[in-house]
Amino acid sequence: MTATLPRASRPDSRRPGTRTSAATRNDATSTRSAHLPTRLRPADLLRITDQGVADVLDGTYDHLLPQSWDPVERWAARLESDDDLDLWLISWTPDRSTELHDHAGSLGALTVLSGSLREYRWTGRDLALRVLGPGDQAAFPLGWVHDVQRHDPLPTAEGGDGELASGPTLSVHAYSPPLTAMSFYAVTEHATLRRTRTELTDEPE
Repeated sequence: MTATLPRASRPDSRRPGTRTSAATRNDATSTRSAHLPTRLRPADLLRITDQGVADVLDGTYDHLLPQSWDPVERWAARLESDDDLDLWLISWTPDRSTELHDHAGSLGALTVLSGSLREYRWTGRDLALRVLGPGDQAAFPLGWVHDVQRHDPLPTAEGGDGELASGPTLSVHAYSPPLTAMSFYAVTEHATLRRTRTELTDEPE
């Protein structure tokens, strides 16, 4: 029996008018852009990840889910893949950072299925923080440098546990074209980015 998904995320992750089939995706993106490495635009990737969340909740990918959610190590499964697109389901665990990175020549997008994520994005001057909850989305154009982590609210002032997530923190990610490389960065004492390494990979971050 595979791990169950949190029921509380179902209403938040479904928004009328955002579901799209593969045929609709192809029709909507038939016009190629000369300055992008893919025929899919960020808006298309947002719709695709939203549809991916709906399909996960509908049980389409139950056969890919683990028997139980690892509380320490992150987990990922490729849901769909073709020449244009990789679609992933990712689980997030406490105290695990992706590090500051880009997606090389790939565009990206995500939709949060359950739990919350925090993203630190390089603005050109500093790191800007945003928190993404269930149903929230984010797109990553070329040159986007960020670090994504699981977000757990702090304990309340009264010493309670706060609103800590009771189930897995999950998100669906799309990359187009499929990932082939990522570069990783550090912020210098002069408030600039320094690239620390580049890795060839088809695994998501």
